[in-house]
Amino acid sequence: MAQRILHVVTNVDHYDDPSHPTGLWLSELTHAWHVFEEAGYEQDIVSPKGGFSPLEPRSLKFPNVDKTAKAWKADPARMALLENTRSPDKINPANYDAIYYTGGHAVMYDFPDSEGLQRISREIFENGGVVSSVCHGYCGLLNVKLSDGSLLVEGRKLTGFAWTEEVVARVDKLVPYNVEEEMKKRGAVYEKGLVPFTPKAVVDGRLVTGQNPQSAKATAKKVVAVLEG
Repeated sequence: MAQRILHVVTNVDHYDDPSHPTGLWLSELTHAWHVFEEAGYEQDIVSPKGGFSPLEPRSLKFPNVDKTAKAWKADPARMALLENTRSPDKINPANYDAIYYTGGHAVMYDFPDSEGLQRISREIFENGGVVSSVCHGYCGLLNVKLSDGSLLVEGRKLTGFAWTEEVVARVDKLVPYNVEEEMKKRGAVYEKGLVPFTPKAVVDGRLVTGQNPQSAKATAKKVVAVLEG
């Protein structure tokens, strides 16, 4: 049977200040989707509430937009996948070999406390599957507990959008918390690249994480490498 990947996207469309829109950083989905598609994997999309996943406007503007994001945006069938995402209660974790949390600042609001996503992640991990994230997607890993009550991230090496990158992107005053700091508080061994906004992916067993939008492809390739063993 083909390997199956579950992508996680957000339902949130703005920061605390509604005049500042946000959403899914599209290339973080499309780069990984392309890698998994080439590997012959089947793919589905889930969100904390199910239904519509809005796009981060800045991910669609030059210089952020790329070929894969443009192609997805122009394809009604692909866009329909983001209009009708599944809800966690419709997902059987036993059907998936990996979960991949996408980013965009929106996920800071709805990923961390989704009990449905936590359940899926725990079961996939404990079934021998891969838990992965890119950029702000690691917000979805903050509160995932294993069956023994321990945090999934505790004592494990990982990466994700760095606080220095928040500052460079000029959103440090908009974000609801410092996720890099929150990860460290939970005992994660946080790593980041020397230069902001350059690709970095970290593998710790079956936990695979990427630092920023530029890391999505590398992260997905490492997920494939772990799955292929």
